[in-house]
Amino acid sequence: MPSAMYWMLEIIYGVCVVALALYGFHNLWLSANYLLLPRRKKALAPLDDLTCPNVTVQLPIYNEQHVAERLIDACAKLDYPRSKLQIQVLDDSDDSTTALIYAAAQNWQQQGVNIEVVRRETRSGYKAGALAYALGAATGDYIAIFDADFVPPVDFLQRTMPYFNDSSNAKVGFVQARWGHINRNFSWLTRCQALALDGHFVVEQSARDRSSYPFGFNGSAGIWRRTCLEDAHVGGWQDDTLCEDLDLSYRAQMAGWHGLYDGTLEVPAEVPVQLLAFKRQQFRWAKGTIQTLRKLGSRVAQHSQWSLVTRIARFDQLPHE
Repeated sequence: MPSAMYWMLEIIYGVCVVALALYGFHNLWLSANYLLLPRRKKALAPLDDLTCPNVTVQLPIYNEQHVAERLIDACAKLDYPRSKLQIQVLDDSDDSTTALIYAAAQNWQQQGVNIEVVRRETRSGYKAGALAYALGAATGDYIAIFDADFVPPVDFLQRTMPYFNDSSNAKVGFVQARWGHINRNFSWLTRCQALALDGHFVVEQSARDRSSYPFGFNGSAGIWRRTCLEDAHVGGWQDDTLCEDLDLSYRAQMAGWHGLYDGTLEVPAEVPVQLLAFKRQQFRWAKGTIQTLRKLGSRVAQHSQWSLVTRIARFDQLPHE
């Protein structure tokens, strides 16, 4: 007679097999959508310098002395009317990074760039707290976000802002670009990370966008509509998960906003070169995703059921032959 331990292990094994099968089917489904569905056509009317909306670029930084100046320089060179562009460096550093940031900001201020360093008394809320804290002083109607290890191309705003200008995109809350990899070929570790991230950005995010499925904001290399961030039904940046980006994007989509993904726009960034740094990154992402699931899982399920019922009702109202 099998023992209780035997049956418990059998149940655990069965649950794991089913979970892995569902995950594999999910990836297969996204791959099929990516291969079979055409890329959604998006309005890309060129920007007019006179009618360009105000944009604020937020750069959350914490102890990134090796890359902070590079990021600030890249954002200061963005091709956008200077009178419509504000750069906020959200510096929570407690090392020599702060001095480098102030020096870089002062250099660009002398060249006519509207850039300021925003510091807080405490790191309360970490990145989400910094973004929420600085939003009150932001002058832009749109908020672009870049983490410290990114290098946005000079035409980033010229290629993303037109998505918001078209009247059919009035409910587009954010636009996400694809991450590139500056140091892809540094080692076998960076090559493996680049391959995994490409699978997410090239296949998964593209497939979700083409299928009009909800998808998550990736925390960097994207731009938000400010009215979406300040929508009372969305709730803005919240710091109760480690994946504040994923949390916010799903709250926004459940509130009626939409996201757009541009896989043709690549924003290069560095992937961790040390195994320990990679493990810490993956731990944060995994823990933050589980926290977001616990926070929003039931709401997402209810919203998905309601969306399905609505689609069926609309189908039933259509004339049939």
